[in-house]
Parts: sequence; C-alpha cells; structure tokens
Amino acid sequence: MLDWIFSSFDPVKNPIGFGAADFIEIAVALPLLLLVIFWRHIEPLARRLSANIRWSMIGLAIAPVVLRLLLLAHHPIPKPDIYDEFGHLFVADTLRHFRLANPPLALHQFFETFFILQTPTFSSIYPIGQGALLAIGRAIAGTPWAGVLLASAAFGSLCYWMLRAWTSPGWALLGGVLAIAEFGPLNPWMNTYWGGMLAAAAGCMVFGALPRLAKKTTRRNAVLLCAGMTVHLLTRPYESIFLILAAALFFLPTWKRTLPLLALAILPGAIVTLAHNKSVTGQFTKLPYQLSQEQYGVPAALTFQAEPVPHSELTPQQQMEYKSQMSFKEGKETLLTYLLRLEYRVRYYRFFFFAPLYLALPAFLFAAARSPRYAFVAMTLALLALGTNFFPAFQVHYLGAAACLFVLVSVAGLEQIALFSPESARLLAFLCLIHFGFWYAIHLSGEGDVALAAIRYESWDNINHRNPERRILVEHQLEEIPGQLLVFVRYTPRHIFQDEWVYNEASPAEARIVWARDLGPEENSKLRAIYPNRQTLLLEPDARTPVLSPY
Repeated sequence: MLDWIFSSFDPVKNPIGFGAADFIEIAVALPLLLLVIFWRHIEPLARRLSANIRWSMIGLAIAPVVLRLLLLAHHPIPKPDIYDEFGHLFVADTLRHFRLANPPLALHQFFETFFILQTPTFSSIYPIGQGALLAIGRAIAGTPWAGVLLASAAFGSLCYWMLRAWTSPGWALLGGVLAIAEFGPLNPWMNTYWGGMLAAAAGCMVFGALPRLAKKTTRRNAVLLCAGMTVHLLTRPYESIFLILAAALFFLPTWKRTLPLLALAILPGAIVTLAHNKSVTGQFTKLPYQLSQEQYGVPAALTFQAEPVPHSELTPQQQMEYKSQMSFKEGKETLLTYLLRLEYRVRYYRFFFFAPLYLALPAFLFAAARSPRYAFVAMTLALLALGTNFFPAFQVHYLGAAACLFVLVSVAGLEQIALFSPESARLLAFLCLIHFGFWYAIHLSGEGDVALAAIRYESWDNINHRNPERRILVEHQLEEIPGQLLVFVRYTPRHIFQDEWVYNEASPAEARIVWARDLGPEENSKLRAIYPNRQTLLLEPDARTPVLSPY
C-alpha cells in the first residue's frame, strides 16, 4: 500500500495526487496532531520523570546511544575521512602503547602527512583529550567510536544535570531532550572522530558546578568542576582560556571562597598539558600545534600540495579561512579582518539551534536584560564567540563547551514565552521534536529514493552522508591481500589536498600496513630496504576509482 502511494512524487503520476511538498506537510502535521491530542497524558509522566534526577539522567544517557545503534543497518560505524580525525586517532594509538609521544621514524620524508610531527618525535599535533576518549572506546569495545558514544551519553545526561542548576526540573528535562535531538544520533559530533561531544560534556560539568558552588562548596561539585576544567583543557586548550575567564567572572561575588577552588580545578589539566608538551616538543611551554606552525607554516595543509590550489577552487569557508590565516601569518591582522571573520561565522551558530528556536532568542535576550544569571550566560557566549574569533580557522566543535549554554538559551527563551502563552512555547518545542523525528525516520528508512532525495536538503546534520566509499573500497581490497604490506601513494599534481591517504599507526613497523608517499623509484628503494619482508603495492587515489596495483 505504502509503495503504491509513494510510487511517484509527481502529482499527476501519484495515485492520490500528492507531490513532494504535500508529503512533507503531512509528515509534519500528523505527529503535531498526535502530540497535541496525547499531550495531556504525556505531560504528567514528564513532570514525574523530571523530578527524579537519577532516572532522568539514566534515560538521557541511554537514549542517544540506542537511537544511534538502531541506525547501524543503514549507517554503520563511521569511517575516518578528514585529517583531523586521523590526528586524534593517532593520539589514541599512541596512548594505547602507553606513550605520550613516539620516537622519530627513519626516512620520515615518506611519512609526512597533515598534523603529524616527524621531528623531534613522531606525534600528533593535537592535545590528548579526544585521543584518550577514543583509546578508552577501543579498549572497552574494540572500536574508537565507542568512546564517542560514551561522550554522547555523558552529554545528554550532564546537560539535564547542568540545567537543573539554572531552571526548573520540567524545563531541564525538555532541555535534555532537545540536547539529544540537536546533538545526538544525526549530528556530526556523534558520527565523526573530530570531537565536540567531549568538550560539550566538559562544559556541562563546568556550568553545572558554577551556580551550585556559588551557593555552597561541596566535594562532589568541586570534583565535577575540576573534572570539567581538566577534560576541556586537554581537549580545547585555547578555548579553555575563555572558559576559565567566564568561571572567574561568575565567582567574583564570592571570590575569597571560590577563586582558590577554580585555581585548583585548573591545576590537573595544566600539569598533564605540560607533561605532554615536554614529551612531544621537548619543551614544557611549547604546544605541539605551535611546533607544527613553526615547521610547516600556516596553513599547514597547503604545504603538501604539488601545485598551489587556485583560490577559485576553494569553498567559501576555505577562502575565508585561507585569507584569515595568511593575514595572521603575515602580521596583517586588522580590525576589519576580525569583524569580517566574525560576521562570516554567524551562519555557523545555526548548528546549535533548531530553526524554530530562533524565535525563542528574543525572549531569552529579554530575560537576560532582567536577570543577572542569564546576563552571565549571554556574556559568556559573547566572550567565547569573540575569543575564538581571534583564531583564524573555525569549526563548530571549537565551541563545544558552549553547547549546554545554547540549550539553556533555548529553554530560557521558551520559558519566557510560556509566561505569556504556554501554547506557543509548546508549539515551538513540538516543532523541534518533529524536526528531529522527521529526519530520524528518513535515515531509519534506509537509502531508498525518498531518503536520498530528502537528505540533500538536511541542514547541518551529517550521518555518513559523505561516507568515504573510496576508502572503504581500498580497505576491502587490502583485506583480501594476506601478509604485511607497504603501500606507496602516488598523487597527481592536481591532487586535492584534503584527500590525504598517508596515515600510519603509532608504531608502523608493528602494523600490517605501512603507508608512504611515492618519492620515485630511487628513493622508494631506500624505504623498501627498511621493510624488506613486506609486499609492496602502489595506490593511485586520484583516479575516478582508486587504483591499487603491485608496485
């Protein structure tokens, strides 16, 4: 019956005369109608659940994981595709060997790749936070993605706990549900290895502990503040500067009692960071990222191009980041550059809000003008936005710690609207849940014509939309070849620099596959002499279908 109805989206050819827009309207109207009808039965249950902290936190921890696992049939465990992901996975593999850094490799010119230092140590340029999470996931379940799922569970649960310190239990539960809908199974943070979820969970601990500690110092809240600060320092050290500033400002009225506590909370993360710096760069005060900039320049990625990339071939975001990074490198940073960059990044804040929640923003600003607590939230978001804008590159996970504050903004705005019109606030919340339900159903349905046509118009979600089929193809071919392998990667002069293939494990000699850049027969023979017992292959990834052949 359904196949007959959905046989065509052309109104003339469809048996009931519906077009694509008609189906979308029905998909929105039907669940909205059901929610309105059954809300009087749902609301009492939601109120009782919101008052029970333990069961609310357990439910919000389990929900995102279960929802994502239900999608595995059509959206399997994500494959890494971007060099940032491989950089964090390299940290995880290094930690798995119980090291903070790896000794340099012989003939390291073959192993040059993005964001991996070759000297003085063979190490990723990233801090260890995200890598540690991935290493834990691999140790527990055999896949680094399990660590991402753990962070997602922690974020859903901790976001509700954080909101309990700022608003009523009912609105806190709604915020926890919105957090899962926005940042859960359909979100890039849960479907890549870049990060985001861990910093978001850290932000929940910090912003949940602050108001509680301002009232009364307890051991549990002090530990949570310390844990949040430590995790964030080890995940996003630069953005931690502004997180610490925000916490210090919040503690000013009770500074004699609380500021020493903040200093102690920062100490563990600072000690681990210094130890990591020393292991990787040889200096306590030099971050691996700083050493990478000194060795490879800014932006580092473009240094691996055989030929310069024409500016016209870069995406708008890449063009903006390229201009920003070059002005930063050349010391030509101006107020105009800063303001243009700030204006350009406004569009990325849609990542943190469902579209209907934009209607709640004016209500939150109205509340912030009257409430010092909400004024602090607005000030903190402004501080993070202005602070991260000094850095020339930008990804949404840089603001991971603020995710819970964006949820608080949404909830507080809805709460203000509810004071004047409860039905209006309920309608906006329902629309957000329907938005998530619609797209979740699309992904759950599989990869048919309907899903593939609809996914083109999905905003800001990313659940294997660009799953690296080419990498999976090569991976399957390599699995069929027995023994240890040495794979030389040969790029064309017009190779796209983001499409890097030379990624190795922390101990390449122990790995089944060693990846190396093709430097020509004479140079390649030197590396083959180091790995004499490996079968040698050649990969040409720039062909329409990557070609893997005997060397």
